[in-house]
Amino acid sequence: MLLQQSPHEAYRRVDFDARVNGAKPAELVHVCYEHLVGALGTAIHAHRNGDNGLKSRSITRALTAITALQMGVSEDHEMGSALNQFYAAARRTILDSAVSFDTGQIESMRNDFTEIGQAMKGN
Repeated sequence: MLLQQSPHEAYRRVDFDARVNGAKPAELVHVCYEHLVGALGTAIHAHRNGDNGLKSRSITRALTAITALQMGVSEDHEMGSALNQFYAAARRTILDSAVSFDTGQIESMRNDFTEIGQAMKGN
């Protein structure tokens, strides 16, 4: 049986796969940040509209992005420990939102990751 996806979701997946294939490590970090920011934004939108299915899928996508970011942290890097703590805190916030969605916390986290992502692109 074929998994039914919306055209938007299918396009998003194809776009994501195309960007990941052949990307350099720094580009992958940017993709993960964009993926995370987008997923958090969609979760906020879904929560406001009472769409629990979309909110759940968005939270799952956000967790996937955080997991990928955590897996990419090198403990040998000078910022490795700080990044691991930052990503672990974000992961806890996202997991908590599955039980009790706090729009303010999710928006704040989304803004933080947006700013960091933009700063990284500037380098």
